[in-house]
Order: sequence, then structure tokens, then C-alpha cells
Amino acid sequence: MEPNLILDYMQRYFYSDITRDCRFRWTHLIELQKAIRHFEPEIIESLRADLGKAPQESYMTEIGMVLKEIDFAVKHVNKWFRLKRKPTPLSIFPATSRVIQEPYGSVLIMSPWNYPFQLAMIPLIGAVAAGNCVVLKPSELAPHTANIIETIIKEVFPPQYVSVVQGDASVGEALLNCNFDMIFFTGSPKVGRIVMEHAAKNLTPVVLELGGKSPCIVHKSADMEMAAQRITFGKFLNAGQTCVAPDYVVVNSESKEQFIKYLQIAIEKAFGKKPLYNEELPRIISDHHFTRLLRLMKGEKIAVGGEFDRAKKKIAPTILDDITWESPVMQEEIFGPILPVISYDNYDRLLSRLKRAPSPLAFYIFSEDESAIKDAIHTVPFGGGCVNDTVMHLVNSHLPFGGIGNSGMGKYHGKYSFDTFSHSKSIVRKLHYFDLRLRYHPYDEKKYKIIRKFMK
Repeated sequence: MEPNLILDYMQRYFYSDITRDCRFRWTHLIELQKAIRHFEPEIIESLRADLGKAPQESYMTEIGMVLKEIDFAVKHVNKWFRLKRKPTPLSIFPATSRVIQEPYGSVLIMSPWNYPFQLAMIPLIGAVAAGNCVVLKPSELAPHTANIIETIIKEVFPPQYVSVVQGDASVGEALLNCNFDMIFFTGSPKVGRIVMEHAAKNLTPVVLELGGKSPCIVHKSADMEMAAQRITFGKFLNAGQTCVAPDYVVVNSESKEQFIKYLQIAIEKAFGKKPLYNEELPRIISDHHFTRLLRLMKGEKIAVGGEFDRAKKKIAPTILDDITWESPVMQEEIFGPILPVISYDNYDRLLSRLKRAPSPLAFYIFSEDESAIKDAIHTVPFGGGCVNDTVMHLVNSHLPFGGIGNSGMGKYHGKYSFDTFSHSKSIVRKLHYFDLRLRYHPYDEKKYKIIRKFMK
């Protein structure tokens, strides 16, 4: 079916007001949870086929996160849905003030290939909880996962409520040319700009979840061994194809050599001495991305790793040493298993540099110095992050997830998803038994003085 026809079909369903019923939303979220549990083996196999993910990694970073998000929404959606009373100022007495959360209508969700299940489903959960109808466009670069997503959606939702539309960039372009009530996009800043251009034509609200070069500071006060282990986890999860992975590490020059040794030990513990033979090391998604990553390594000093297998599209976890801010690998988001290490001598100058860089999606600092932590958090603009860990801020459904500036706009997860996919409608209900005449013409000096007292 053509995208415009799908949207027309969906809008008629939304205008029937069936999705405004909170019980209706709750029931479908429960059914979605059941379907995901039922199809869990197929989801795991799809993620292995598309990205070479191990079952534990697939559950931990995709299936488990989605089930947890549904559980959180199911427990709280009734409370989120309720009308909220707000204080009313004396200047408009007598009256009551309320906020009503309303769905936007028909929403387009465009998800990426790196976490193809999680990054499709978690926005969908928020959109459904808020009462919207949804067209979901999964990435064509993860076709096996896209297929199982479509199977699950057909099992749970009527097509006029939630539909999956598969296809390449031309299909995405056709969807963007439709007049959706909201667009939620996860992907690169380059494509994000295209999405925003299309949205601007119809003044469509848009949420962009992008990426960027997320820095990781290892302060001289840090526990180097622990930092190396947790950075290794966050960086090489999904072969580095994670939007919130530490893109590079900046470490005090006196500690750099020791820190790289700890990184090597952590990598060997995680993947063995020959990572390319480790079946649990995920693959790079495509030949294009594989070639791009090899280009970023070319000519650089490799301290750890560097091996690759083109046939398998695998690159061993790699540490680059003697990197400067001007190095080619520092000019774009890496999005792969390559970790540049840069040394610093002056902490204040480092923070000043990071403050002026394009705002990243994530930021990490390892330190036991409270002053250093505070200075970093309040100086560097970023979407979200961790102190003495990496990527784990995504796990907490009570925290918002989203970027700023170059790394995106808008936020989601937990109640923030519900709010993102809802319009907050303000209502003042005026009572009729008393009317303050001060606001009406004709005006005079006495009214003016009284108004100033009321509204100061």
C-alpha cells in the first residue's frame, strides 16, 4: 500500500477516538510484551544474522531493555494519562487550571540498524502509551530483525493502528513526504537534517536522536583498572556500533601508558587474545562501514588490536595511540571498534576545548576528585552520561535520554517517552459567579494601580 494511503487509513482510525481510551492502550502494551516473549528465540536469531550478536548481548541491550520499558509503561500509563490540576493565580480568580495529555495523532518512527529491535520498539512503546497510531520504518540494513518486528506488530496491532513499512531510502523519502502529525528519527546527523527539512514543510514536530563524538575523560584520580574495564565494555559493545559509546578517551599524560596496558588486559579478558576468532564479537553492519573504519585506522599507531577479517566483516577491538585532535579519526564519529587515546596535561584547557566542540550525545568521566567531576559536568554540554561508568544511564527508565544540538533534540524513555509523544493541552475553567471587572474597558488610573498589585 502507498504511504499516503496507509496514513489516510490510519488517520481515520485515530479520529474514531478508540486509541484515546487508556485501557485500550494498556491492553495492547501487555499483548506486545507477550508477543516479544513468545518470539524471543526468533529475535535473538535475527540479531545474530544481522549483526552477529551473542544471545546474552541481544537480551541485555535489546530484548531485556524493551521488556523493562513496557513493564514501566504498563505500571504508570494510567497515572500519566490522568488530568493534572495546576495552581491558579489570584489574578484570574475564580477559576481552575488543568493540563490534559493528548496524542499527536499519526506518528512516523524511523529506526536505525545498530540496535534494530530496541531502537524501534522503545519509541513505539511511548507512542502507543500516549495514544498515537504509528507507522514504523525499520532499517533495511538489518532485514532479519525488520522481518521479525513486522511479524510481532501484525500479531499485536490492527494495521490501521500500527503498521511496519519496510524498504530502502526511497521508501523513507516517500514516508517523509507524507503529512504525519509527528516524526521520531534515530540515526546520523546527516540524515537527521534531511528529516528536519521534510518536517519543516508541514511544521511537523520532530524528535531527532543522533550521535556525535562522545568523549570519555580518565582523570588522574581515577581507578585506572576499573576505568579500563568499564570503557572496554561500553566501547566494544556491539563492535562499537553504539550511538552512546565512548568515541575517544582523553587521559592524563602521566597515566596514559599504564592506562593502555589496562585496556589491553580488559580486551583480552573480554574477547581473548585472538578476538577475530571469538564468535561473540559482533560484525560490522556493511562493507561500506567496514571500509570506512579501515580508512580511519590507516597510518595511525596501533597500540592494541588492528586485525580484521574482510570476509566476516569483523575488526578486532583496537586502541590507537599518539592521536591528536587533528588526526583524521577525530574528525568524524567512529561508530566502530576503534578507540583513540589522547593525552592531556592541563585539565581546565581540556574542558574548555570540549565545551566548544559540537555537543555529543554522551559524556563520561572517571575520577575520584569531586571538584574535577563537578567542573566537567557543568562545563561540557552533552545529552546524558555517567560518572565512573559508560552507557549505563540508558538502563534507568526514570531518566530522560536524548541529545542536544548536533546530537539531536527531544528526549524519551519512561515517562519522557509519554510526554514526547503527547501534546500538553492547557485548560483554564472560569467560574461564572464572580467576575473581576478590572480587565475590561474603560481603563482608568485606579484600575491600573490595582492591576499592577495583582500582577507584580
